[in-house]
Amino acid sequence: MTASTLPGSASRRDRALRVVVLLALMACATLARANEARIVSAEVVAGEGGYVLNADIDVELNPRLADAVSRGVSLYFTTELRIERPRWYWLDEVVVDRSLDYRLSYHPITRSYRLSIGSFHQSFDSLDSAVRTMRRVRNWQVAELAELTAGVSHEVALRFRLDTSQLPKPFQVTAIGSRDWNLGTDWATWTFLPGAAGQR
Repeated sequence: MTASTLPGSASRRDRALRVVVLLALMACATLARANEARIVSAEVVAGEGGYVLNADIDVELNPRLADAVSRGVSLYFTTELRIERPRWYWLDEVVVDRSLDYRLSYHPITRSYRLSIGSFHQSFDSLDSAVRTMRRVRNWQVAELAELTAGVSHEVALRFRLDTSQLPKPFQVTAIGSRDWNLGTDWATWTFLPGAAGQR
């Protein structure tokens, strides 16, 4: 007795397999997008007593990070800025190297999320609201007027990232090589001429 497979059942299995593969690929693409972050816009402008940075960052917390915060794990983020003055005779001179550090935490008693930037603290009813605040950098003083030479082009580099070095030790180990814990932008670079708006 020989076993036979009806042509219709084989093609149905093939179609079902294709659908499963397609759904898996879509899930992977969604996860990859969740881990992507980018600098949307950034500018260095003259402010009161110095130069300030304004920037918009496109970043979302993936489900793993959102779950960690809701379970009481504080997440630390940093916005890093570097300004270099080119030198024809040697390596470029780093004239500004600053970071703006954030601490994002959840308080179960008040059921609120807390975002700390230095000594400034703000509470939010939702995680999305706290993350939205991190996305907008406004009037961050990055240099004194005397630090940058007017009329000389400077190279500006900016990035935003999750600082895994400040996580509790067990999470630091988990974060090694894990896409879920690798959240950050590439360096965004542009040329800035002190005395004029320097927008990326």
